[in-house]
Amino acid sequence: MMLEKSKQDIRSRGVGDMRPLSFTPDVALHAEGSCLVCYGRTRVLCTASVEEGVPQFLRDSGEGWVTAEYSMLPRATRARSARARMLSSGRTLEIQRMIGRSLRAVVDSGVFARQQIRIDCDVLDADGGTRTASLSGGCVALGIAFRRLLKVGAIDRDPLLKIVAGVSCVMRKGKLQIDPTYRQDSHADVDANFALTEEGELVEVQLTAEREPIAAHYLQEMLELARVATSRITTLQRAAIEEASE
Repeated sequence: MMLEKSKQDIRSRGVGDMRPLSFTPDVALHAEGSCLVCYGRTRVLCTASVEEGVPQFLRDSGEGWVTAEYSMLPRATRARSARARMLSSGRTLEIQRMIGRSLRAVVDSGVFARQQIRIDCDVLDADGGTRTASLSGGCVALGIAFRRLLKVGAIDRDPLLKIVAGVSCVMRKGKLQIDPTYRQDSHADVDANFALTEEGELVEVQLTAEREPIAAHYLQEMLELARVATSRITTLQRAAIEEASE
């Protein structure tokens, strides 16, 4: 298990201090790649399933496809939520698309031209940052699946070009906090989600001013906090992928 413990108690952590992080690879028996990711008390099971064939719109394109599905178990939250059935909520679809877009941005899809990789992110416990934890864990599961395909000769090189990680940041009364808990997130004036590569490159940014417009410099400050945080996250992600490949 790739684990990083915070030096400070969660209740007294600084604006740039992440909650304790961990990535446990190979937790699902049958999936080609899997990871249990924890951001503090938020826990998400991420699996990667390799399917032969690609969606209709990619037929004869010479490209594979990575897609994502996200869901929360009924008791992932304090009060039971309805189990997802045929239709997904707007929030769920938004999160799935963010994860899928972010992962597709860091792979060479021509390497696995005959396959579709489906990333399933199931939230076991939710205490803030479920989408960003899902993205980070999904990248680990995907990386493990690619290593397995390479090992059996299904592909000739690793398609994962870079590690991508997700992290949230909020602002409340002018004070920033990276990787907020649910309570911190729910009381925030500004909520932002970042997907960044291990080199600090931008993949996706989502920012919403919940109450009133904010000055642009706050975005830059949040981005700098996110870059520092994701440099630590990606180190753990890569170590988890390497551990599963041994």
